Amino acid sequence: MAWLPDWRHPTPARRRKRMLPLEGIKVVELAQNLAGPFCAQILAHLGAEVIKVEKPNGGDDARGWGRVLSHAASSSFNAVNLSKKSVVADLKDPADVEKVRRLVDTADVLVQNMRPGTLEGLGLGPETLMARNPRLIYCSVNAYGASGPKKMDPGYEPIVQAFAGMMMMSGFPGGPPMRMGTQVLDHGSAMWAAIGVLAALAERHHTGRGRKVDTSLLETAIGWWTNPYAGYATTGEVPERHPTGSRGVVVFEGFETADGPIIVAAGNDGLFRKLCPVIGKPEWASDPSLATNRQRVDRREELVGEMQRVLKTKPRAHWLEVIAAAGIPCTPINALPEMLAEPQTQAVGMLQKVPGLERDVPLIALPLQFDGQRPPIRHRAPTLGENTKDVFGE
Repeated sequence: MAWLPDWRHPTPARRRKRMLPLEGIKVVELAQNLAGPFCAQILAHLGAEVIKVEKPNGGDDARGWGRVLSHAASSSFNAVNLSKKSVVADLKDPADVEKVRRLVDTADVLVQNMRPGTLEGLGLGPETLMARNPRLIYCSVNAYGASGPKKMDPGYEPIVQAFAGMMMMSGFPGGPPMRMGTQVLDHGSAMWAAIGVLAALAERHHTGRGRKVDTSLLETAIGWWTNPYAGYATTGEVPERHPTGSRGVVVFEGFETADGPIIVAAGNDGLFRKLCPVIGKPEWASDPSLATNRQRVDRREELVGEMQRVLKTKPRAHWLEVIAAAGIPCTPINALPEMLAEPQTQAVGMLQKVPGLERDVPLIALPLQFDGQRPPIRHRAPTLGENTKDVFGE
């Protein structure tokens, strides 16, 4: 089976009905909470058939996280389990474990996020399943990685954010550590896992054999340190907190106006010179001691403080208009409802209605387009065990 439709030489049938890139790929998901399920949902949005294996008596823990959105499942569950099927299997029951093995025998990909060693103890580890199905891509997402002294430790998003130093970099100088506002490690790990799966599928197209793919929340967190780490490795200086700004660029951060915050990003010397007359500081543009960004970084406190004093004197609509007119990147600092109301947000079409959802609530679709079309959300998240009979033939 080819791993992707051949877009270069479409058959007449493909011309009539545009295929999604992963149609024909079967994914078995042995995962719960966020990271593993979000990885599998990415694959589902790309067209794969994703069969989610859930425990009896409640299924995925995320079904109970937050308020009910549809079919007795929470908003959190619906957010990362769209376009999937659900089967129930008790992994403490040898007969159910064997059903799962047979299901994986016919799969292209397995996605799991259990603690290292858990599935191996059930005979569902990569060595066993890949020996039975050499074409299988076995993808694991866990908290701390597949090796090391903490590999068996549990770790949710805030735990790993704290361990990886991310909280110490978030918030205001002198304030307490702060968690980042979204699930950047769960979602980032899911994306790395999906990238790994796609790379392994591409390789399998040539070799005929699968791969074991591993990532973790900790590895994702370390990966986000790329630029701050480069500075630390070069200078030995621990990066300082800059709540809305950049340590190495001035002016490049958030400011309060008379009625709301904005970001101004004069990211190079030319943009800084354009900014100066707009904010009533034309003398800064000709000041040789402010000619380069490095010089401005040395005078950060003075420049940012004076600019803050000026911007507080007028409403943000005024500043956004005149700063943008000068060709300088700027934006309001939006809350979620403001972001959703932005014409640009509506234009990109990331929110889609979900077929079969009990409430008329659009959810977030895949942030990718193919030939100008975004893959659709094909159907709501499944009810617990909704597809058990069809998949297992019971």
